[in-house]
Amino acid sequence: MAGNPETAPGSSLMRKRKKRFTSKDLAGLAFSAPLLIGVLSFAIYPMIAALILSFKSSSGSLTGTWVGFTNYQRVLDDSLFWQALGNTLYMGFFTVILGVSLSFILATCIYNVPNTRWRNFFKGVYFLPNVVSMVAAAILFQLIFHPGSAGILNYVLGWVGIEPIGWFTNPDISRFSIVLMTLWGMLGYNTIIFLAALTSVPSDLYEAAEIDGANWLKKWFYITIPYLRSIILFMVIITTINSMKRFTDVWLIGGTAGNPSGSLMTVVLYIYRNAFYSNQMGIATAASYLLFVFILVLTVIMLKLNKKNQFD
Repeated sequence: MAGNPETAPGSSLMRKRKKRFTSKDLAGLAFSAPLLIGVLSFAIYPMIAALILSFKSSSGSLTGTWVGFTNYQRVLDDSLFWQALGNTLYMGFFTVILGVSLSFILATCIYNVPNTRWRNFFKGVYFLPNVVSMVAAAILFQLIFHPGSAGILNYVLGWVGIEPIGWFTNPDISRFSIVLMTLWGMLGYNTIIFLAALTSVPSDLYEAAEIDGANWLKKWFYITIPYLRSIILFMVIITTINSMKRFTDVWLIGGTAGNPSGSLMTVVLYIYRNAFYSNQMGIATAASYLLFVFILVLTVIMLKLNKKNQFD
């Protein structure tokens, strides 16, 4: 015969669980309130306000005229937007491929250095560019990639009879020059992440592979890479997102016009021009949300492909 719910042994516990807040809960909320207020004020509210602005003809105020999807249509009909997207994808592709692969190879080499002091030395040397500001890096690479024979790289290439190259002045080369500048700054950070991941690979797997006669290359391909697959995917996604948001380096080198000949115009630079030079906040926010959707789709595709390969 069923007992009375009110007198059941667990009824007091259920009543306690129904109580919404305790003094500890209130204390926790009080401590987390500054963070929550900051997130709401500087993340959630700007996103909602930008979404509203994308449907209005406005110079920055939320009181602009409602125009529906007109701003999105104007952005999609603008050839400069597609040029910016193409430049962003071009630079992003090489940044991801070279940045992730080179940093992983570099991390593997440093990890296999037997001497701990030398290993720490190489960690510091390769991470050092990551602490240099982008402004300082841009000034440095303008000296290295100077288009004339006075440029450091062109001067060295002149020793083997190669004519001076317009690294930042030739539209066909400028985008890849930006990629090289980006790699210099990002390799150190990626390398440190991969070095931390390499320590998680069980040594037993390598020992078993050595017993089976596997050399270092086979161990790298069949043990290290598969075991760190999730970390590699994480770095690919993070690098892709950062590459799609490229702004500071191209703005410092090519200005707001993305010179030479618009080859350094990126989507974020396009948004910046419309927002702060043309004073068309509606178009700028519409382009921002188009970029957001594009990055989201790319991320979902990479996750789906990774999940499919895992099952295969």
